[in-house]
Amino acid sequence: PGAAVMRAERAAVLAAAGGLAAMLALRIASPERYAALMRRLGLAAPTYDDMARDIVRNAYAATAKGSRSCCVVPSSAKQSSLSYSAAERAIGEATGSDLGLGCGNPIGLAQLQPGESVIDLGSGPGLDCLLAAAAVGPTGRVCGVDMTQEMITKARKAARKAGAANVEFLKGTLEALPLPDGWGDVVVSNCVVNLSPDKASVAREAFRVLKPGGRVAIADVVKTNELPESLLTAQALAC
Repeated sequence: PGAAVMRAERAAVLAAAGGLAAMLALRIASPERYAALMRRLGLAAPTYDDMARDIVRNAYAATAKGSRSCCVVPSSAKQSSLSYSAAERAIGEATGSDLGLGCGNPIGLAQLQPGESVIDLGSGPGLDCLLAAAAVGPTGRVCGVDMTQEMITKARKAARKAGAANVEFLKGTLEALPLPDGWGDVVVSNCVVNLSPDKASVAREAFRVLKPGGRVAIADVVKTNELPESLLTAQALAC
């Protein structure tokens, strides 16, 4: 009942405020007006983290279904900078697991060994998990975690096409990984941690699910200067 009430409340807020993107933009631009709107509606305001996750989730769900996201460019346009080999790109093309969403090749950084257990944070359509599965072999295992059901579905289909029996995909957030302590030898991630509104929790969870002496290989973007106003929008957040 509580969850149903929360969904009903959120639907009412969306109808009144013009959608999650409009709500987040209002919260960023004027926290006072945002709070006043929530009070006027008589509702508990969704948190910034919840709104941010919903915007990212919706954007990537649309991408998984074939709609072009604001931040997605064809993988062929980024091949030279991603450091994937021709053979690796061919796997992505054959299985439909490469949507051009990454910004590097964490599997190349990870130096995976046969028999290791690998966790991919924000596994998307599954290319890095398939590459990891091949690297660790049948005695190893790979788990991809993603919060978008459409990406999970697409990744599972790709794994079946590739015949990768040592891969599984679980739905969950990076801030609360659905895995036990000490599950893996290696944590990898490809341009996803930057999308989290709570990066400290992501780091804590990565440490928790790693075995003692485990390692991390992340390809991502890092802010070194203040962002311009053009990037402080809900659309830019989803990218």
